[in-house]
Amino acid sequence: MKRSSGILMPIFSLPSPYGIGTLGKAAYDFIDFLAAAKQSWWQILPVGPTSYGDSPYQSFSTFAGNPYFIDLDMLVKKGLLKAAELKKRDWGTDAQCVDYEMIYNNRYAVLHLAFERGFAQDKAAFEAFEKENAWLEDYALYMALKKHFGMQCWTAWEDEAIRLHAPEAVARYSAMLEEDVQFYAYLQYLFYEQWEQLRAYAKEKGIGIIGDVPIYVALDSADVWANPKYFMLDEKNVPLDVAGVPPDYFSEDGQLWGNPLYDWDYMKKEGYGWWIRRIDGAGKLYDVVRIDHFRGFESYWAVPYGEKAAKMGEWRKGPGLELVKTLTNWFPQISFIAEDLGILTDDVRQLLKDSGLPGMKVLEFAFSSEKPSNYQPHRFEKNCVCYTGTHDNTTLSAWLKQADKKELARVKKYAGLNAAEGFAFGVIRLGMGSVADLFIAQMQDYLGLGAAARINTPGTDTGNWHWRMQKGAADKALAKKIAGITEMYER
Repeated sequence: MKRSSGILMPIFSLPSPYGIGTLGKAAYDFIDFLAAAKQSWWQILPVGPTSYGDSPYQSFSTFAGNPYFIDLDMLVKKGLLKAAELKKRDWGTDAQCVDYEMIYNNRYAVLHLAFERGFAQDKAAFEAFEKENAWLEDYALYMALKKHFGMQCWTAWEDEAIRLHAPEAVARYSAMLEEDVQFYAYLQYLFYEQWEQLRAYAKEKGIGIIGDVPIYVALDSADVWANPKYFMLDEKNVPLDVAGVPPDYFSEDGQLWGNPLYDWDYMKKEGYGWWIRRIDGAGKLYDVVRIDHFRGFESYWAVPYGEKAAKMGEWRKGPGLELVKTLTNWFPQISFIAEDLGILTDDVRQLLKDSGLPGMKVLEFAFSSEKPSNYQPHRFEKNCVCYTGTHDNTTLSAWLKQADKKELARVKKYAGLNAAEGFAFGVIRLGMGSVADLFIAQMQDYLGLGAAARINTPGTDTGNWHWRMQKGAADKALAKKIAGITEMYER
């Protein structure tokens, strides 16, 4: 990867009159802003349909797009909706916060109108899309079944035959729920139609898209329901163990994610075909794939199903370099970033080195100790990605405000921070000037926002994934300021 920089900004955080960011005008405007700011990359969070807690890391499908991101104004232009139909709906009153309950209660009713008017019209193009995406059939049926069973996870469905994905039950419910299956499938056609247009525009403007592939998939997903053989489940498809991480700097009890664990032995026998298909899907969305929780490829934390705290788990060996090389060899056109944060061992460091992938350096972690840290820029190697903070960190302004006196003194001295420049922008300057091939800052850090703009607090179930940027915040003056520092450090 050439020396460059970019901005981390979730799709849902874009301004919009309909309660949540979409793939519409604000997304195109943000690409224009990135180009004016001399940036090369737009990093986003996973774009899948979200389940409980609204986390993009807990999706109903690793392949599907979030219907919330389908831009409604573009559907008006397409002739599938009327402007008056959008105005009569309540999309929430806070322009700085996504109201997911409000969106859930209103979005699908409007999208169903678009389906009723567009499905027959787009039949030929939809059928071509369907043939190109083998995952679509299982996903659409899964969502129709969730609706049928009161939006419960498949593990709670009353009909055991369909819960266990028995072929005769699949055929029966596919016929019985045909209209809903078509509806959920058509939404994916609309999402990808808009995504491909946006990605083409980004490419035209010289902007690449960096996206996350979470190492695990959600239990409440078409991925697990339709493909139980790839996961550690019992004869009734109940998880044996689930994913998490042990106690760390985010949580004293660790983080109990609850995702089912992979049956790595079975996946290996199949040549890791499921993972190849997964990355192929990611390649339709992103130019660079960040593998979230990369250290889980070396060894992963397994917690017995039903435990209340992640600290009750144990480490087990993962597929290691064999899987990493399978993916990088199969997809030479895709660049990968290894999210190597958390508890690292010599074996994890060796895996990263052997893989040749760039790891991550987070400046907010660099000054907590008096001892030199590998997150301090003078210790960087070129083959890494420097972040001010990730979506799991608070904003720079909040971090500097919350830091204890010793930590604050260390970062001020190291980075030469001063009030005239702005303390937060001084940390950005530190990352921009580092030798790291790629530097990424959160949009909130460029805007100088405080703790209220934090995206996620690990270990908490509520109050996350809500922040929205105000309309007009990404203006020409800010783009010029970012462009200046980007050019100064030859990014």
